[in-house]
Amino acid sequence: MNNYETVFILTPVLSEDQTKEAVKKFEGEIASFGGKLVHSESWGLKKLAYPIQKKTTGFYFLLEFEGGGDLISQLEVSFKRDERVMRFLTVKMDKHHKAWSEKRRARLSGAKPEAAEAN
Repeated sequence: MNNYETVFILTPVLSEDQTKEAVKKFEGEIASFGGKLVHSESWGLKKLAYPIQKKTTGFYFLLEFEGGGDLISQLEVSFKRDERVMRFLTVKMDKHHKAWSEKRRARLSGAKPEAAEAN
């Protein structure tokens, strides 16, 4: 099982309930494709660097999950088919990326990271 991180941008015309529904859909698809969701995070409405589909803002979301390589192709097909998604990017996490992510999550939650305690 590999670790992956996906950031996707939803169109800003959606309500808060519609954005939560879209995120739940993708979290459910990760599980249905045989993956395991590690962390989900909403970054909120942010200004885009350049207009996409004549929109200058979008709702950013981060999903961290574990799964096989075939999971990524299935998930990206789902992103492409969903008209609410403006952009997405999936990255395979190496051990340094994973450690940094764990430290970041611990810092946001206020707890000590496990990797820092071991050192």
